[in-house]
Amino acid sequence: MAYTDRNTGTDVETDETARLIASNRVEGTAVYDRQGERLGDVYNFMVDKHSGQVAYAVMSFGGFLGIGESYHPLPWKSLDYSKDMGGYVVDVTREQLEGAPRYGREEDPWRDPAYGRTVHDHYGVPYV
Repeated sequence: MAYTDRNTGTDVETDETARLIASNRVEGTAVYDRQGERLGDVYNFMVDKHSGQVAYAVMSFGGFLGIGESYHPLPWKSLDYSKDMGGYVVDVTREQLEGAPRYGREEDPWRDPAYGRTVHDHYGVPYV
């Protein structure tokens, strides 16, 4: 799959390779628990500006047509991609997710530098 770069007018590959995947292919991908229950979808992901590494997948959870939806950051290292399921799998129960750090559409918790540590602590993933 290719698209035309608006600045250069040339075709640019946007699909994926054996090791790389375009962000537009990750956004909207389902997230499941280990029992196969769909928890939500990847809304977007947060990239560390200094390391260039993906730090969090932000999962949309709940709501209907965007109303009442909340966003739950998951440490990127806590997600495993499953070809069989066609989505990401996490070791998180719905109950853990309901008590997890989250935010609404108009909120911006990332302004607080301690927020990332709170997310990592909740899921038991080392904060680097």
